[in-house]
Amino acid sequence: MSQSKNYIVDTNVLLDDPEALFKLRNGSENHIFIPYHVLLELDKFKKDPRLGHIVAKVVEHLSEHPDQFTVLRTDQVSPSFHQQVDSHILQEIQNSRLDTPILVTNDKVMQLQASLRGIRSENFKDSAPFKSEAEHVTGFVASPKEAFANCFMWNDTGKPVFFGNGGEKTIDYQHKIWNVTPRNVYQNLALELMTDPTINVVSMQSEAGYGKSYLALASALYLLLEKKTVEKIYVVKPMVEIGQKMGYLPGSVDEKMEPYTRYVVDLLLKLHKTRPANRIFIDAEQHPPQLNPMRFELLPLTYIRGMNIENAVVIIDEIQNMTRGECRTLLSRMGEGVKCFCLGDTHQVDHPYLNAENNGLNWLVNKFKGNRIYAHLVLKGDRSRGPITDLVIKSGL
Repeated sequence: MSQSKNYIVDTNVLLDDPEALFKLRNGSENHIFIPYHVLLELDKFKKDPRLGHIVAKVVEHLSEHPDQFTVLRTDQVSPSFHQQVDSHILQEIQNSRLDTPILVTNDKVMQLQASLRGIRSENFKDSAPFKSEAEHVTGFVASPKEAFANCFMWNDTGKPVFFGNGGEKTIDYQHKIWNVTPRNVYQNLALELMTDPTINVVSMQSEAGYGKSYLALASALYLLLEKKTVEKIYVVKPMVEIGQKMGYLPGSVDEKMEPYTRYVVDLLLKLHKTRPANRIFIDAEQHPPQLNPMRFELLPLTYIRGMNIENAVVIIDEIQNMTRGECRTLLSRMGEGVKCFCLGDTHQVDHPYLNAENNGLNWLVNKFKGNRIYAHLVLKGDRSRGPITDLVIKSGL
């Protein structure tokens, strides 16, 4: 019979998975403790537009199941607890005098701080059940026996064979979408996936400069303005803020988002010069042109909750900076007639509670792989954004 464990749960674990309380307890096998400063931190986050609904779910579990955990109380609460919360939590663990406490946290720095105090710590295992899935599932297989829905395999002549919903076919042709000619075979295959009418969700992994956003926008314009299979394009981006918070900036949503989404407008203008896309602008001659909200809309992740999106292309950029819960919330907003392009790079995780293993892109690949309406591709190749970007990637800077 295994010995029961004393788990102390950090805030980031509860936000990552509100069910963590029950998973760690495992029936009545283990004892769960929540530091008082974790409750204070949850209180701080309850008005956060991105985290508030998750906090509400955590609080609901804690309120309905008080017998499932014990609060580690403290006699001292610092007025600046938000700047010292990790230290307070570690002190509460030490003051508890629990037998072999185990701190469960996804915060690497806090794990280091815990080790310096002689406190054992570990990741919440359900947060990282796989290693960089988005990289290891490249979209290619070595043989037909390994094939899964919407994957590729190199044939004996060096051509990619596609195992799609219509059967096997050799991709021996080159796409030209919205006058964009792919620079290499991987970009050509990306366009194959994004314009396939039987595939609803396409995810792409690559480092910077391989053209994820450019190809996705070109495909979206093609589907909206040429094929007319959708009525609108949305670009959704998680706002991982550095410095002043978006909510305190003056102006409309579009004005607040402008620093984060300027590159999208720049790419649209580049595509517009390649082939006119007047209908996505109110006035294409205006400098810079204003987007037509009936055709094209930039949205922060915060505004998606409660929406019902239909007959649209939805481009989710930097999905690696979204939590599993945020991915679930966003993708469950997709109704009929939606094509969804999920773009990310697991090497560039900026969210403080996520890492190269535990992030939205990895969860998406792990859970969706093999489904007939889903495809994933790792973009590769020698040519990218430009010679400087190529040098950065090749040199490993």
